[in-house]
Amino acid sequence: MMSIIQEPLPSYLSKGSKIGKEISITGKWVPTKKGGLFRKSKESQEMLREWEEIHQGARKHNGILSTEINHAIGEEAVLVHHIFQDADSILNYFNTTASEHFPSLTAVAKPGIHLIRGMKLSDDIKNALSSKNVTGSFGEFLFGYVKNDYQGPDPKKAIQVTAKWTCKEEGTIEELIYWWQRVGADAYDLEQGLLRFEVFRVIGENALIIHETFDTSDELQYHLSKGTAEKYKKDIDKIASPDNYFFRGPVSWVIRTYSKFLHLPATYSNQGSHFTVKGGTMSEGIF
Repeated sequence: MMSIIQEPLPSYLSKGSKIGKEISITGKWVPTKKGGLFRKSKESQEMLREWEEIHQGARKHNGILSTEINHAIGEEAVLVHHIFQDADSILNYFNTTASEHFPSLTAVAKPGIHLIRGMKLSDDIKNALSSKNVTGSFGEFLFGYVKNDYQGPDPKKAIQVTAKWTCKEEGTIEELIYWWQRVGADAYDLEQGLLRFEVFRVIGENALIIHETFDTSDELQYHLSKGTAEKYKKDIDKIASPDNYFFRGPVSWVIRTYSKFLHLPATYSNQGSHFTVKGGTMSEGIF
C-alpha cells in the first residue's frame, strides 16, 4: 500500500456536474447459444429482433431521453445504452416495457454486467435491475469535467467509453481515486479531444466507474498510446484491475488491436438503432 498525499481537486474537476437527476445505464447482452464461424445462431438473431422491438417501445416511453442498441464487433452481443430522465422513469420502464419483453428476451439471451451512473442512486433502482436478474454496478458521481459547456460531439465520430476498475487486495479505493484524479487533472490540458471525463464511486464495492468521451478515434488512440492512459496505467495496474470496458462508436482497428495488448476486457460496438430527445442530454451532450 502506497502512502497517499491527498491533492486538492483542480477547479475544472471540482465544479460538480450538470447531469442533475439523469441516470445512464450501459449493459451487455449475449445469446444463450453462439453460432459458428460464419453464421450467427438463431438465438443471436432473435436477441437482436427482441432488442429492436424493445428500442421501438423505449423511444416512446415517457422519461427515456436516449436509447441505443449497438451491435458488438467481433462477437455475438449487443451493447445497450439508455439515459433516463430520473429514477422514477427507470422504475416505470422496468415495470412496463422491460417486463413486457423480458420473458421472450431471456429465452434467447442473457445479461452481462450493467454499469449505472448518476449523481445519486437509490435502492429502488438497484432492486428494479435485480428483480430482472440483471447484475449491475451502481456508481455515484465523484468528480470530473465536461468541455465546451456540455455541447455534444459529432455522434458519427465520437467514441464513448465506460469502464469499471476494481481494487486488488493490495490496493485501496483511496489510491484508485488518487490515480484517476491524476488522469483527469493532466488530461484536461494534455488531451484536447478528451471532451468528457467523469469518475463515479461504485456503491458497496472498492471500485470506480470511469466515463470518457473522445472527439474522434484518433484522440482515443493518443490517449491509450501517448496520453494519460499510457502515463498512469502502470500505477493503476498495481492496485486495480479493469472489469469491463464498453466502447460505443467508430473505434478503429488499430485501437481494437492495441487495447488487446493492454489487456483491456473490451466490448466494441457500432451504433445501431438510436434515439435522443430534441436538444440532447446533459449526460452525453446537448445539441
